[in-house]
Amino acid sequence: MPVRHLLATTAGALAGGLWSAAPAAAHVSVAAGGIGGSGRFGATTFAAVSLAGAIIGGLAVARPASGGRGRALLALAAGLVGLVLSAGHLALTSDGFGNGQGRAGAIVGVVLGVVGTGLGGWAATRARRTT
Repeated sequence: MPVRHLLATTAGALAGGLWSAAPAAAHVSVAAGGIGGSGRFGATTFAAVSLAGAIIGGLAVARPASGGRGRALLALAAGLVGLVLSAGHLALTSDGFGNGQGRAGAIVGVVLGVVGTGLGGWAATRARRTT
């Protein structure tokens, strides 16, 4: 058997084995509670990103001259990222509250993401008017 044929057969077998194992691994991670690792940790992380966007957005609205447009855009981006990740996590959780999937944390993350995105957009609009 030529070496090329042996390498091609081995690579094909490995790729086929990895390809068939990928959907099973994806199913396990979704069944474990959404995206971002284990349920509560992922939801808490996404809620923290949303909270950071809301805090930065509040500071950007309260003091538009100190942070300028950069702080407003940072709040907008952090709020939007937290919102999207929390909504994705919430969509992939299957059971109700109290089972460890992080459903309540994802809901808090969605609400804080909306607040952070709104404050960031408001601060960006105010910063654009002053410049």
